[in-house]
Amino acid sequence: MLFDLDDTLVPQATWLAGCLEAVVAEAQTQEPGLDAQAFRRALAAEAAAGSARGGLIDRALAAVGSVQPVGPLVAAFRAYRAPELAPFPGVEDLLDHLAGRWALALVTDGDPGIQRAKLAASGLGRWFEVVVLADELGRARRKPHPEPYRRALAQLGLLPGEAVFVGDRPETDLLGAAALGLATVRVTQGEHQGTPDVVRPDATVRAVAEVGEVLARWSTGDRPGSAAARPSEVGVG
Repeated sequence: MLFDLDDTLVPQATWLAGCLEAVVAEAQTQEPGLDAQAFRRALAAEAAAGSARGGLIDRALAAVGSVQPVGPLVAAFRAYRAPELAPFPGVEDLLDHLAGRWALALVTDGDPGIQRAKLAASGLGRWFEVVVLADELGRARRKPHPEPYRRALAQLGLLPGEAVFVGDRPETDLLGAAALGLATVRVTQGEHQGTPDVVRPDATVRAVAEVGEVLARWSTGDRPGSAAARPSEVGVG
């Protein structure tokens, strides 16, 4: 069973807020006369328009009329480390329930150092037999590219039809998994909850804690024809 990380298991907004505060602090160091409140608002507005877009810091600087170099601010963003990052409610109970029944893998995009730091701060790493950081394969192989999913499946010893992918982003997480033939569960929480489906997921839940209920339904045959719905029959349950 494969999971996404950001806005599936942990709230991206919590981590991002810490990163942006680190950027504001560095910007004030570089430019003591900077209007920190205005810069903070500009960063928040850019993040609200899509945190995965490139150039967020550049545009926020331009919005407040600052011409300071962006390099140190990007470095501060990447260097941010939170002492802890609380997972969404029910995540730890779900992973506890799944451990031993399903082989578990994490497949996530983003700067590898940041993603590893999130995993460490959340304490979720102990549940995953396999962790695939797509950016370590090259940014061009981020989801929905098939390679991150294939790497995880190969390390788990599974075929696509024997696996389930749980994620929140329709145009990356779910699209890539469905294209390979994995069963898909969409979690409608976090930044992308209002994004329309690109492919129809096999199930949709409001919170990742509800995934266990989906698997229970599938185990009784509510999703006909799917090997992923019957883990005990394919050796992963």
